[in-house]
Amino acid sequence: MNVREAESGRLLAALTSLLSERGLISDDELAARMAITESASPKQGARIVARAWTDPGFRERLLADGTAAVEEAGVFMRGLPPLGVLENTSEVHNVVVCTLCSCYPRAVLGYPPFWFKSPGYRARTVRDPRGVLAEWGTAIPEDVRIRVVDSTADYRWMVLPMRPAGTEGWSAEALADLVRDSDMIGVTQPKASL
Repeated sequence: MNVREAESGRLLAALTSLLSERGLISDDELAARMAITESASPKQGARIVARAWTDPGFRERLLADGTAAVEEAGVFMRGLPPLGVLENTSEVHNVVVCTLCSCYPRAVLGYPPFWFKSPGYRARTVRDPRGVLAEWGTAIPEDVRIRVVDSTADYRWMVLPMRPAGTEGWSAEALADLVRDSDMIGVTQPKASL
């Protein structure tokens, strides 16, 4: 641990102690919130995507109000920016970027991948989304519109990718295993065989 990490740890401990002493948060509440934060990962998002693929009612609720739907599915969103969900279709392919920094739906997708935060990804995706997707091996037909959506501090976005062909009858668990964080950002597409 370096000096900066040690100092950050001391400051965090002092802050949580003060909040606890003043009755603003209990040790149990703090432990529960830390557990929720530590459990956030792309697997949460993959589980949400697979449920949307297998449950049409949930899919509708997810697209109408992403925050309420993911909370229904057990993802804690209280105090976080609203979550919007963009559905990829045969006519529109969505890709998410944060042009200012790295606004990302951490509760659903975990920590952002290093490349999502890079100035190169952020700038190039806005200027040449089709080119960036091609570099990921994602070929979008010319007749499919690519929509770049900016995630912000006020509103976070994730992509509901199209369900891969050949997965009819698969369980939600098997489908979730196909979904990667890059699929839920829109730079890749899930495939029936990875």
